[in-house]
Amino acid sequence: MALDTAAVPYLQQFSLAGRVALVTGSARGLGWCIASAMAGCGAHVLINGRNADAAEAAATELRARGLAASALAFDVADDAAVEQAFATLDRTHGRLDILVNNVGARNRKTLAQISPAEVRALIETDLVAGILLARQAATRMRAHGYGRLIAITSVVGALARHGDAVYPAAKQGLTGIMRALAMEHGAHGITSNAIAPGTFATETNAAMVADPEVGPRVAARNPTGRWGQPEEIAGAAVFLASPAASYVNGHVLTVDGGLSIQM
Repeated sequence: MALDTAAVPYLQQFSLAGRVALVTGSARGLGWCIASAMAGCGAHVLINGRNADAAEAAATELRARGLAASALAFDVADDAAVEQAFATLDRTHGRLDILVNNVGARNRKTLAQISPAEVRALIETDLVAGILLARQAATRMRAHGYGRLIAITSVVGALARHGDAVYPAAKQGLTGIMRALAMEHGAHGITSNAIAPGTFATETNAAMVADPEVGPRVAARNPTGRWGQPEEIAGAAVFLASPAASYVNGHVLTVDGGLSIQM
């Protein structure tokens, strides 16, 4: 459905009021920042993670701010758990308007080093889980004629780096799936897009950020001269989830400070 910009004041075009959003891996890191921002823009956010206590603690923090949030803990790579989680979502909310596939795993090894089991585990978490979650979400979104499917990929999906063979392939595959979803569901009021982050100073990257050699070297490679702060991912996610992005479909929005434009 096209957005009537004449009828909706400009800033309200970024409102997520009344929407239900599931952000996977949102008890910390980029997922937490995305979930916090979406809740701040009016959405009821479902905080996800494998650890139920951590997910509940994060949801409790948002509720303490006067925002709408609840925990929905499950492992995205566990098919039975995913089925059960969506059944719970149907009972408690009756709809899902926004899905952010944020969970990702990384195993920095060359193809010669990584085992077949490790390859399969990485692909299951970084690609297959995202596909199956999007399928679950899209089924519900089509029933209401509205939806936003967003995948967190990576700038390395379109690049290559020695010693990190499988992760880029999985992320590039996820980009391809988002474009396929854009084709399948665009006519049903559902947009499908990806966000490709660069180097962010998350908890996962804390050791690299603190390393006296690695931290400054990574920062120096970026045109901004620094690591990204986790909250700097939020604006892109809110935009793609909002009515303001109603005609953005099949796009990859890079948020990397310019890292990927260098030769």
